[in-house]
Amino acid sequence: MPPAMFKILSLPIAFHLRSYPRSIPSSLPPFAFSSSFDSSRIAGRRPLIIPGPFSGSTNSGRKQSLCMKVMDRLDGAARLMIVSDLDSTMVDHLDPENLSLLRFNALWEAFYRDNSLLVFSTGRSPTSYKQLKIERPLLTPDVTIMSVGTEIMYGEAMVPDAEWECYLNQKWNRDIVTGETARFPELTPQPEIDQRPHKVSFYVEKDKAMKVIKDLPQCLEKYGLDVKIIYSSGIALDVLPRCAGKGQALAYLLKKFEAKGCVPSNTLVCGDSGNDAELFTVPAVHGVMVSNAQEELLEWYSENAKNDHQIIHATERCAAGIIQATGTFSLGPNVSPRDIRDSLKCTVEVCNPGHEVVKFYLFYERWRRGEVERSDHFINNLRLHFNSMGTFVHPSGIEIPFSQCIDELANSYGDQLGKQFRVWVDRVSVAQICSDTWLVKFDKCELCGKDRECRVTTVLLSSRILSPLFHEIQHAKLPGEFMWIYMHQTWSDGLFSGEEDQRPRLF
Repeated sequence: MPPAMFKILSLPIAFHLRSYPRSIPSSLPPFAFSSSFDSSRIAGRRPLIIPGPFSGSTNSGRKQSLCMKVMDRLDGAARLMIVSDLDSTMVDHLDPENLSLLRFNALWEAFYRDNSLLVFSTGRSPTSYKQLKIERPLLTPDVTIMSVGTEIMYGEAMVPDAEWECYLNQKWNRDIVTGETARFPELTPQPEIDQRPHKVSFYVEKDKAMKVIKDLPQCLEKYGLDVKIIYSSGIALDVLPRCAGKGQALAYLLKKFEAKGCVPSNTLVCGDSGNDAELFTVPAVHGVMVSNAQEELLEWYSENAKNDHQIIHATERCAAGIIQATGTFSLGPNVSPRDIRDSLKCTVEVCNPGHEVVKFYLFYERWRRGEVERSDHFINNLRLHFNSMGTFVHPSGIEIPFSQCIDELANSYGDQLGKQFRVWVDRVSVAQICSDTWLVKFDKCELCGKDRECRVTTVLLSSRILSPLFHEIQHAKLPGEFMWIYMHQTWSDGLFSGEEDQRPRLF
């Protein structure tokens, strides 16, 4: 689906947003609040309470175990959890070079991945989301909330949360919903890709929509169903379980963390459109509306949250606005390594292997794009970073000395000049295996035009600062904090063009 059309389908009209405040009324159960048009208000029903975690059926035990492994990736509570919409928030469809997204990627992998959580909250279906991942350099999130909060999935494998699915089945029957909506000739079903187990979606003209919104809940209530209807931008109508939604899904996640005693120290929610407003209603979160936020979200903010200093309207677009918010709220580092043009000056105060990996591949990209000076100074500096006896194992299985790889890189200066060539790393994980040595694993992703490859990479790094060997060299002028000892790469499934013999064997 084209990005523009997707955004049309996901924006609840401002009329519905204005009736909801920032704070949850005391008459409503905790976390059961929605900023979208809610059919239960017509029927006079109170919202349902989101269940406590771990109350699903025993049949879902295996999936829940996999979910817990993802949630237990960190040793304790996350320093920061970012919960972001995708289209026109994390992803800028007006930025063909993906520069703001790549800036965020470098910041996250260098400073946050090892102690924080990334959550995408989107109206896209899993199929549509996977297509976006192919088109844009998105990082792998820890959790993905999709289909307007009706699906929660964990990790790269996108393991579904069976307990959430079970909860949404309460007072919901998709067959009855599709049967009753078929009685409304003004409703035109959306494409199959947008239909999900707990989301039934249609197109309807604005002048006919209000009658459907009034009559449909009454028809469904006769069958004991309790639904939420979201009408978006004068064209799209979604029927969901009453307890679904972006904010409800986030509140459910937070309850899971609370039950485990590891609620994130800070949560930042990020959005641009009306259906993101529900995220901002979850208590105790920081919020950023990116500079390109749509008018209906700004109207909701003006009428419900303008005095709430926990929510800001950024001056930067999309992912750049998210970076801006981390600085405004003092949530952590807010200068992306991509913003530092001289890699030799890109340093950190603490020993950080993740930052070292990000910094190297930024230089790698800029060298091949011809964006840095072609100087022996850079190559000689690189040789000092890589152990002279070190080895690179290419995905083909060939072992290559580091010195030969650096020679290949030196000869590749500017070979991607003028091309849409970008490099980023994803899923950086760090393990300290002894006092001065780290094992770092990550995905090295490379995009050239429409061609894309991904290599699963394992690196052994030794600290110059902590190593007794380097302490003995009192007068050696060695740059940087780390020495690269070993590198091994394999192709990631489905992300290799199959023409390795025609290209230089680079890191």
